[in-house]
Formats: sequence, structure tokens, C-alpha cells
Amino acid sequence: MTDFESIYKSYFSDVYLYILRLSGDEHIAEEITSDTFFKAMKSIERFRGDCDVRVWLCQIAKNCYYSYVKKNTRTEYVDDDQQYELPEESLGVAEEYVRRDEIKRIEKILHDINEPYKEVFMWRVYADLSFKQIAQIFGKTENWACVTYHRARKMIKERLEEINNENRM
Repeated sequence: MTDFESIYKSYFSDVYLYILRLSGDEHIAEEITSDTFFKAMKSIERFRGDCDVRVWLCQIAKNCYYSYVKKNTRTEYVDDDQQYELPEESLGVAEEYVRRDEIKRIEKILHDINEPYKEVFMWRVYADLSFKQIAQIFGKTENWACVTYHRARKMIKERLEEINNENRM
């Protein structure tokens, strides 16, 4: 088995799940993950090892995903309700509806949050990266990554509370 094959086997699932979380679509996640590993394979000799391989792959995946989104902005959008077709069996219909509504609100809030808070939050939540890995991406310290994530989380929580209070009126 070549080195790249072992990288593929080790990190395919992580990259796929990250893109699935970003896109909400299995087909897009498969396409972007495939494109990610193709690009990684072509540029593996330029990988300097400044960061974890998983971080490097997720950066490529994120760039591939954003390029895909830009290229396909004129295509028909899927109804937001269709993005979350993976119901948890333990939840009732009402609870599942509330959970989906909360996810939509968080995504809308996240869209309006400034960088680097938005990206740090996405790396932590969607890619499940450690603070050390996030710090490597930004060339900062682990403490910076941790503080930035918690500030982003606080911003989201405060904005959710504002929205919930507005809806109660």
C-alpha cells in the first residue's frame, strides 16, 4: 500500500463527514471528497507537514466546496427542509421539527458572524478539529483557537436568545 493510499483510507471518512455537514447533501459530499483527494494526490509532494494531514485535507475540501457552491449558484436550490433528512429515531416528530428549526437558525446566524469566529466555529463543529489543529490552520496558539471558538459560540447563543425573545413577542 502506498503512502497516499494509507492517507486516503485514514482520512476519507473525516473529509466526507465534514463536507456532508457543510453541504447537507450526500451526493455533493461524495463529489467534493473525491475531488479533494484527487487534488491532494496531485499536490502531495508540496505538502510541507506544517500541519496535520487531516487539517490539510479539510482545507482542500473546504476550498473545493466553496468553489463548487460558487460554480453552482445558478442551479435550483433544495428546500431547506430536505437538507436534514436523517431523523433521529428517538425523537418525536415535534422534537425533530424543533431541532431542524434550531439548526436553520444557527446556520443563518453563523452566516452573519465575522471571521475568524465563523471559520473557527465551523472547523470545530463541522470538521471536529481540535484546538491545536485549528491553531495550526491560522498560525496561532491553541489558546487563541479555544478563546475564538468560545466567543463565536457565545455570539451564536446570544443571537439565538434574541431571536427567541423576538418570536415570543
